[in-house]
Amino acid sequence: MKAKYLALIIALIGTSYFSFCQTATIKGIILDELNTPISNVNIKANNNGTITNSNGFYSLNIPANQDISVEFTHISHKRIISVFNLKNGESFEFNPVMSTTIEQIATVTIKSSKQKEVEGIISLEPEAIRKIPGANAGVENLLLTLPGVSNNNELSTQYSVRGGNYDENLVYVNGIEVYRPFLVRSGQQEGLSFVNTNLVQNVDFSAGGFQAKYGDKLSSVLDITYRTPYQFETNADLSLLGASVSVEGISKDSKFSGIIGMRYRDNSLLVKAKETETNFKPAFADIQGYFTYKFSSKFHLSFLGNASLNKYDYQPITRQTNFGTLSDPIALLIFYEGQEKDRYQTLFGAFKGTYFASDDLTLKLTASTYHTTEEEYFDILAQYRLGDVNSNIGDENLGEVEFSEGVGSQLNHGRNDLDALITNIEHTGDFRINDNHIEWAIKYTHEDIRDRLIEWEVIDSAGFSIRPPKFTPINEQPYIPYSGPIEPFRNVRTLNNTQINRIQAYAQWSKRASIGSSDVWYNAGVRVHNWTADGQNISSTNQTVFSPRAQFAIKPEWEKDMLFRIASGLYYQPPFYRELRDETGTIQPDVKAQKSFHVVLGNDYSFKMWDRPFKLTSEVYYKKLSHVNTYTLENVRIRYRASNNAKAYAYGLDMRLNGEFVPGTESWFSFGYLKTEENIDNRGYIARPTDQRLKFAALFQDYIPNVPNLKVYLNLVYNTGLPGGSPSYADSYEYQNRLPDYKRADLGLQLVLVGDNKIYNHGWRKPFKYLSLGFELYNMFDVQNSITNTWVRDVYTKRQYAIPNYLTPRVFNLRTTMKF
Repeated sequence: MKAKYLALIIALIGTSYFSFCQTATIKGIILDELNTPISNVNIKANNNGTITNSNGFYSLNIPANQDISVEFTHISHKRIISVFNLKNGESFEFNPVMSTTIEQIATVTIKSSKQKEVEGIISLEPEAIRKIPGANAGVENLLLTLPGVSNNNELSTQYSVRGGNYDENLVYVNGIEVYRPFLVRSGQQEGLSFVNTNLVQNVDFSAGGFQAKYGDKLSSVLDITYRTPYQFETNADLSLLGASVSVEGISKDSKFSGIIGMRYRDNSLLVKAKETETNFKPAFADIQGYFTYKFSSKFHLSFLGNASLNKYDYQPITRQTNFGTLSDPIALLIFYEGQEKDRYQTLFGAFKGTYFASDDLTLKLTASTYHTTEEEYFDILAQYRLGDVNSNIGDENLGEVEFSEGVGSQLNHGRNDLDALITNIEHTGDFRINDNHIEWAIKYTHEDIRDRLIEWEVIDSAGFSIRPPKFTPINEQPYIPYSGPIEPFRNVRTLNNTQINRIQAYAQWSKRASIGSSDVWYNAGVRVHNWTADGQNISSTNQTVFSPRAQFAIKPEWEKDMLFRIASGLYYQPPFYRELRDETGTIQPDVKAQKSFHVVLGNDYSFKMWDRPFKLTSEVYYKKLSHVNTYTLENVRIRYRASNNAKAYAYGLDMRLNGEFVPGTESWFSFGYLKTEENIDNRGYIARPTDQRLKFAALFQDYIPNVPNLKVYLNLVYNTGLPGGSPSYADSYEYQNRLPDYKRADLGLQLVLVGDNKIYNHGWRKPFKYLSLGFELYNMFDVQNSITNTWVRDVYTKRQYAIPNYLTPRVFNLRTTMKF
């Protein structure tokens, strides 16, 4: 069977051998010195040409991976010549200003593929994000194919980077930091990622060693840029999992532009395919927009807004999980009563004013507000039987539980409410003088969070009510009766009203220079972060941290195209609200910022193979962490202990080979090795919850021979098992079990009916700029991956069985994408 799967993968990888013309696109808007669009500008590159429309917009295809001279001419303006060198399939925005008095502008060479390499930033293509299949398709889905980025739950958009947890990642959209809901405990509750892929223009990702201009987190930065429209366009994506529509346009005078997207998602297809029979009614929807008004060539005002509503209604009915061995099969049968109702409503708005004081100085002022109201209500009674399974082939009762080894029940109750209001105001500056680039910012944040947490759990096993596991006398039930009063197995009740005020600032300098015949790049900066935590029934605290950071890159004048990087710094993560709340729900205002000394060494080796471009990126890293706030990981919910009682380390190697394995398409293969351990209260080092030792991933794009409009997309991920094969209440030093390895393959087939040089001027396909029909197969090998274990006691053998909670099986999806 494995040989068949391997043959299938090899066949998919080797299906294409046809080489088509490799092209890239330059587009933009051409203005005069008064910021007025210029129509009928002639644009020519080799034998290709076009003219600008009435709004000054143009779009031109040029050959990829070579220097191409593009000429812009107009009868009333001076000529402009620019030289471009773009990757295959790349879309680059170029907005020249044509003068009536100045002589021809000197030639400008633009090689966009090199812009982020020196900073250690990976740039992802928006088109790949939109096309790659996945149960949770989007930016985060593509991140999981990168080395050092892991997530063992396809229903979640959360990810860990190089041993960090889900709370250690920064996300920016157009320079504005965005947030996510607090109470989500399961991937199937999350709904939609904040990032709307239909609106995306650029995606930059750094897995560590990032600059001072990025905020105070320990692990990574995802920097998203939404596009500014230059023409009217509509995009739609429809599938069995939901729909998304976006509309963009620009006014006739080109001063106002906007793009708006609406999304709806329904995870029923995925959740109902799992082994638990349920009544499941999800409704995840949002509307998001980015608008810009150009008051003049000097001042632009932008608005980014988002409104989302996630409604999650879950009513489990039955579940049967078979485990054990062929010779000794065991089954867990559960009958449920009750339901769970969750609501997450978020509103986000941000205004950003940009003032272009001169060609070298840009000043910005941003004000944003994030408001989330979250409800998590559940009452679920689970009554279970644990027993031997009939394994006699041919018996009419094959697979039935014949003898019960354990019986019991579990009642979970929750009434959790959270209301959080986060406001920010920030000034940033950008100044260039000669080869020096200076950036700075100052930011004030106020966080007002009201939280009610009521959760309790009662466990009954063989007629005994199980007492809390960490209280005296030692819990020996159900084996030794206890005659005292009945207590919940777990009981959390708290009411918090917390305010946090933050002042953050940074200043950084970067410069391009040369040492001999080698090109070099320097960057150095420092951040300062002061915060005060206050609230009802807690004492006010005030803390300050300084975070110096530096980067250096050099490109030797060698025959081989090599780039070397080193980055280092002290990175702090001042506690957010959830990090201040301990396991009992109590706020601990004295929690310190977690601290990490981080070193990253990187190398980019660019070369040609089969006369096509490839690049091998390698990075080794080391983190030394102190003041660590330890936590437990339950599905995607993090429970902090709210005490800085540990130290930790992480080190590893990340490698990625990307290039045109198939002519005209970019694919890559990733490998990551990670080891991260923590020492809690000086008891010795043990694996951290995110100790993902090995990671292999591949993203492969192809097309079928003789049918180039039939595209193939393959997304492969393999992760070794995470620690976490233990009860949530257990002492982590006594349980160091690991979950099984995570293996997943998603396949997508897409037939392009319009687009890719197939444009129709008549018939039913005339209105479309792009149209495709697709078929997607998630978890194509139907691997039973597990995210956690359910622990059940066997009263006869006095053992606890770890019954895996499996993730989604093989699922089929249909999808169509269109552009007008």
